[in-house]
Amino acid sequence: MFFKPIAFLFLLGALVSCNLQQVPRIESKAVPPSFNGTTDTTSLARINWRDYFNDDNLAALIDTALTRNQELNITLQEMQISQNEIRARRGEYLPFLGLRAGAGVEKEGEYTRAGAVEKQLEIKPETAFPEPLPDFLIGAFASWELDVWRKLRNAKQASALRYLASVEGRNFMATNVIAEIANSYYELMALDNLLAIVQQNIDIQTDALGIVKQQKDAAKLTQLAVNRFEAQLLNTKNLQYEIRQRIVETENRIHFLTGGFPKAIPRSSAAFNDIPVDSGFVGLPSQLLLNRPDIRQAELQLAAAKLDVKVARANFYPSFAMSAGAGFHAFKPSYLTSPESMIYNFAGDLVAPLINRNAIKAAYNSANARQMQEVYNYEQKILNAYVEVVNQLSSVQNFSGSYKTKSQEVEILMQSVTISNSLFRSARADYLEVLLTQREALESKMELIEIKTRQLNAKVNIYRALGGGWR
Repeated sequence: MFFKPIAFLFLLGALVSCNLQQVPRIESKAVPPSFNGTTDTTSLARINWRDYFNDDNLAALIDTALTRNQELNITLQEMQISQNEIRARRGEYLPFLGLRAGAGVEKEGEYTRAGAVEKQLEIKPETAFPEPLPDFLIGAFASWELDVWRKLRNAKQASALRYLASVEGRNFMATNVIAEIANSYYELMALDNLLAIVQQNIDIQTDALGIVKQQKDAAKLTQLAVNRFEAQLLNTKNLQYEIRQRIVETENRIHFLTGGFPKAIPRSSAAFNDIPVDSGFVGLPSQLLLNRPDIRQAELQLAAAKLDVKVARANFYPSFAMSAGAGFHAFKPSYLTSPESMIYNFAGDLVAPLINRNAIKAAYNSANARQMQEVYNYEQKILNAYVEVVNQLSSVQNFSGSYKTKSQEVEILMQSVTISNSLFRSARADYLEVLLTQREALESKMELIEIKTRQLNAKVNIYRALGGGWR
């Protein structure tokens, strides 16, 4: 007779399961066959960041950031929280065992049923109940929920997957920190070079102003020419202050990323224009699924969400639990070792929801909705990664061509500056031509530094987009 209710509950659980079956949307992992028509599987993502950047000063900054960056340290604590969640979930499907000891005293009112009964009772012949009545207890108890539907184990596995996702999140954070430091470091070098160009032009324009003043004294030029040259010199001098401010801000940004207070940042800015930039090998788009930590993180979160749906579905099924206890209970400590003072109990529970299951249904529907969110999130990560690689690959190629063209322009304008100065001294060129040529040369040299900076940013960003840096 006892097995009929159990069979009924199992049948009920099966019916509930049939009614709750939903057709989940399978995530798409489809990507184009290649980035640029090549089928080479060699990827920059496999190169260690030390070898990729090959700069001792930059490597020292990155090493410091990987240890002291506050965002990374916050992420490490999130990983610890996720790890503790695994332990908590594991404990839920193991038996709970505890010890209990207690002592107390109790007195019933004489004019009550319990008081009247105690008045008539004797522990032994000629031995009445103590008044008040002491109470001593020592024993052990245990409880265990049987994980028949793997609800508890699935919850524990989901926690484990979320821990692994937090590890990938930390890896993605490390990749971004490395890229941000590298970009800021190259920007700092670029600003040093801009400042050097401005100071060189200040010297050139100061010499030109001296020549103009001499010619004005010799009545060959007017005060207008002197004023124009002097105004251009002041304009060039003014550029250095903005650049110096940007240097300070960029240095402090690097200090913030490395978790330290402002101090001098060693760098070899003179070699800025000689830093090689090569698009290298980008591999295949399908490799992004393994190399990009954010995609791996989204994949693990999706797997955890699928298990959450199973856990939510299991809440509709009957749950089974057992509890037991044993110990000694007496009103006198010396009796606690007596066999007559022994107490014990054992019980089994079987519980299944029958009516008013709205909360369980809502939790189940929410788990399905979150699973769908993770599906879209995973597909979005893949699409975003592919687009990032394509954009940065294009940037490397286009800025390489732009740098080559601008270098030729700078070379021609520098020759023009020399020619215009010679012609001006021999009165074969107007001073306006000298001013215009100097301004064009200064602007072109500054634009060349800007292009080189964007070229180096593309070098950093394609490495990050491919999933490099976290290994």
